[in-house]
Amino acid sequence: MNFSKFSEKLPDMSVSVGNLTLSSPLMIASGVWPHEAKFWREPYTNGVGAICSKGLTRHPRPGNKGTRIWETSSGLLNSIGLQNSGIEAFVAEELPEISGNQVPVVVNLAIETLEEAEEGLILLKSAKEHIAAIELNVSCPNVDFGGMAWGVSEEGVAQVLAATRPLWEGELWVKLTPQVSNLVDVAKVAQEMGADALVVANTWLGMAIDVDRKKPVFERVVAGLSGPAVFPLALKCVYEAAGAVSIPVIGCGGVSCGNDALAMLLAGAVAVEVGSMLLHDLLCMAEIHDQARRKLAEWNVSSVRDIIGKGRSEGF
Repeated sequence: MNFSKFSEKLPDMSVSVGNLTLSSPLMIASGVWPHEAKFWREPYTNGVGAICSKGLTRHPRPGNKGTRIWETSSGLLNSIGLQNSGIEAFVAEELPEISGNQVPVVVNLAIETLEEAEEGLILLKSAKEHIAAIELNVSCPNVDFGGMAWGVSEEGVAQVLAATRPLWEGELWVKLTPQVSNLVDVAKVAQEMGADALVVANTWLGMAIDVDRKKPVFERVVAGLSGPAVFPLALKCVYEAAGAVSIPVIGCGGVSCGNDALAMLLAGAVAVEVGSMLLHDLLCMAEIHDQARRKLAEWNVSSVRDIIGKGRSEGF
């Protein structure tokens, strides 16, 4: 298609997530992006509104043993196990390198114990001027302690926010797990306990068997499934959560093209995180952004903000 006729009226792609303004509704999801300065500037950041850090823990973690990544026919299974250098090293060595590049840094804080979460936030406060938001990860499926265990119940989410909300004055988001009996109830509790936004959602539990070895691929047997296979499931979660809370919802799960991103926004998300697609193409964010923007131009929409939630009613 020839898009030249839309060149003079390309829509505004900026959005707001609480008090945070993003130049694009597209964010890079936690766990996929290197903490190396060159990846936090152009051309990698073209079309990117914000970047989430790897999941950080109070102390360094080596990650899981054995196989960590396994491709499926329509997605990706991962069992990384929150490998990271720890919050102290992140603040002292990595954050100075990746901040200051005009792309907001969202710090993904993995919740292991409440005490370590509190200690982590205190350390992060020393670098608060470089952090746009904290994304509380109560949904990692690839660890033995903490992680998803906090996010599968209303009580767990309430405990995490009761401990962390008083310690962080800025934007505090909660990344929910889809492995919950009632996502709406958990989302409501997160809002009641002071979350500024919800990220919906993390990976789904799955597994793989290596037929040649005749045994499960992963040492922990189960792993997190992401990629195009989970997009319809993630879209449903976004639709349900956005209809249940008044705080912003950020869609996450299986987004691989502009239409996927627009679907998330139409369902009620105010921004969209992209993850597994980046393992296929580090420069895909610009393409997804352009695809979405051109579609908005076809619709004669002047701002991407005008379509948020419109898929929940009669359209526009």
